[in-house]
Amino acid sequence: MRHVRSFAVVLLAIVLTAHGSIAQVPAKDPSARLREVLPADVAQRVLARIAAARARQLPAEALENRALKFAAKGVDPSNIERSVNEQAARMEVARAALANGRALAPAGDEIEAGAEAIRKGVDGAAVSLLATRAPSGRSLAVPLFVIGALTDHGLSSSEALQRVLARLAKHAADSDLESMPGELPAQALAGQANRPGSTGRDFGQSHRPASAGRPATAGPPAGVPGNAGAKSNPGRSHRPPPKK
Repeated sequence: MRHVRSFAVVLLAIVLTAHGSIAQVPAKDPSARLREVLPADVAQRVLARIAAARARQLPAEALENRALKFAAKGVDPSNIERSVNEQAARMEVARAALANGRALAPAGDEIEAGAEAIRKGVDGAAVSLLATRAPSGRSLAVPLFVIGALTDHGLSSSEALQRVLARLAKHAADSDLESMPGELPAQALAGQANRPGSTGRDFGQSHRPASAGRPATAGPPAGVPGNAGAKSNPGRSHRPPPKK
């Protein structure tokens, strides 16, 4: 019986060791994946832009994920390169705006969220104001994403900012902030259909930090017409045939 028990212990140790070894196998390097899905020249420039962002302490992983996501959607490589460049530039603006609003260095997810808010039309001054007035030590990632979501639902960026600041003044939890877009009246939600979509400037919602619970929104890639490319014939009459 003692030998059987010893064998069981040894077998369990082997299984646990093997499981641990499998868990430690690293995922494929995003750089290698980008080289696989993008033309060589585009991949080289995109990777150089990502490396420059990483050297400047920007959330480079978000740029990698952005490029990989759009490649998986079949977006033209030149548009992927443009999107990465534009998002990296927005990250620079967001980091500077956050740093101007408070002494605490902005975290990567805050910079990413600030870049997304700027992509949706929120200016750097509003980002700085949020950083200035938010409770000390509070992460601004979710508040910034919620401001962007509120503008998606038809509010102006200034009104969205004031609503989020009012909730923060009451020490609202992230989950409370995330519920704000769904609390808007039907008129505001209906107005969303009548305002230009932010996806015209980009390809939709970028990768979000896992801490931000805002639902992702996405639109067609830039340059893809809303009618899926169907051609219209302006010379064709749409009048009903004459009655016989």
